[in-house]
Amino acid sequence: MKNLLYALLSGFLLALAWPTYGFPLLIFLAFVPLLYAEFRVRNSESRNIKLQVLGLAYVSFFIWNLITTYWLYYSTFFGAAFAILVNSLLMALVFLLYHVVAKRSNFRASTAFLISIWIVFEKLHLGWEFSWPWLNLGNVFAVTHNWVQWYEYTGAFGGTLWILLVNVAIFKAVLAYREFRQREIIWRGVIKAALFVAVPIALSYIIVHNYSESEETLEAVILQPNIDPYKEKYNVTDTRIGELLLDLSKENVTDSTAILVAPETVFADGTPLPRFQQSQAANYSRQLLDQYPNLNFLSGIQMYDRFQDPARVAKQTNQIGPNDWYNDYNSAFMMNRQSLPQLYHKSKLVVGVENFPYQSVLRPILGDIMIDLGGTVAMKTTQEERSIFELNNGYSTAPIICYESVYGEYVTGYVRNGANFLTIITNDAWWSDTQGHKQHLNYAKLRAIETRRSIVRSANTGISAFINEKGDLLQTLGYTELGSIKGNVTLNTGETFYVKYGDYIARVAQFLALFLFLFAVVPFKKKVKR
Repeated sequence: MKNLLYALLSGFLLALAWPTYGFPLLIFLAFVPLLYAEFRVRNSESRNIKLQVLGLAYVSFFIWNLITTYWLYYSTFFGAAFAILVNSLLMALVFLLYHVVAKRSNFRASTAFLISIWIVFEKLHLGWEFSWPWLNLGNVFAVTHNWVQWYEYTGAFGGTLWILLVNVAIFKAVLAYREFRQREIIWRGVIKAALFVAVPIALSYIIVHNYSESEETLEAVILQPNIDPYKEKYNVTDTRIGELLLDLSKENVTDSTAILVAPETVFADGTPLPRFQQSQAANYSRQLLDQYPNLNFLSGIQMYDRFQDPARVAKQTNQIGPNDWYNDYNSAFMMNRQSLPQLYHKSKLVVGVENFPYQSVLRPILGDIMIDLGGTVAMKTTQEERSIFELNNGYSTAPIICYESVYGEYVTGYVRNGANFLTIITNDAWWSDTQGHKQHLNYAKLRAIETRRSIVRSANTGISAFINEKGDLLQTLGYTELGSIKGNVTLNTGETFYVKYGDYIARVAQFLALFLFLFAVVPFKKKVKR
């Protein structure tokens, strides 16, 4: 019963630390009760020790996942249940691996393995087809972003490393006190943990105090049409949307406005890719450009490309019938009067809603059960490169679509390709007025710090925002508000250490985790000289 209470405590500490309602200092001791419960089980004489550890870990991580991501239910019950149950299990299995190593190695090696394998797990969640990095530990500082200005050097994995190191230090002090029962141990542990927390925060404030934003700026206007995705979005024609965007643009667009941004899939009728120039989206874009010749208009659009050539069939192609296929796109486009329309197709897809993971394995087992989980009934087609949109003034922006903004190293690809600022277009109303859209907004602040790029964020239904290079929210347009906001966006040409080297912490962790695991579990004999 004590072990179960420890597991429950860890789960609630993890949840209560999470943005946007939480107190992030709790994250620095959230793993300690679970680690102590595992230590007690490991050193007991009870049966089924591995099963006990797995069960305790699952309790902790289930509570964490449930409280922080319950809002997925508003989009899809099955998707929410799958994400919460399976992600909790994956986390528990990672913790079970730590238990296996801890039984066969010393404290230093086992805790180093825990830190490494957890980072490896988070890295896996960024790249595989069941990708769900929403609860990667480094995201916990999204609200208190001034604590982690050094993300420009480490990325969010620096936050994960920091959190786990402090938890391990506190756990070590707890074990030492348990053995020797000396108050001095507790005081030394408290002081050490406080320094481990305070020094990086102090360093962060020094960085932000001395950081100077770029001096070059342009004027941007963000549109928020506030279309209900369940009742209106797919019932409002592109013609009506175009008229609404024209009306909203009149509020703030002037002759000096460089870019006007509308949200993800705001044009949702389904435009044939080869006929984009004849679409309502292109028609209303040209009307805007006739009124404001210097303007660049960036917006989201739903597109498809139907064909009968079997040579064009790819992994993400949808089949209608014999010799009849189509590619379905969640896209961004930009138009101005100096160049042809520019297109980008969303490439980090929401599992189950836009992507059927591991089709070759799961489709024969499940059929099409996972395809319709959020109103979308087709696999989305992606593209390989991170395209940037070139404005008519010589600068470039990154057309980041919704879920893509959660991926740190992924976003750096736009910057390496020349993006001077980031544009995020999204539709966050699927989850009602819950923590979902608030967390999504605040995660974007971490991308600003990692890349030192200002962000223009247009959301269909809240929260649209301007974010500066330090991750500060400059202006916002609240949830369910209809309107537009105008602001100046800084233009950066430099590359941060993280942009250049990406998730190097995770790459080191992969090597270290493998080495420590093999060292712990593979038996070997020492050669002894006779």
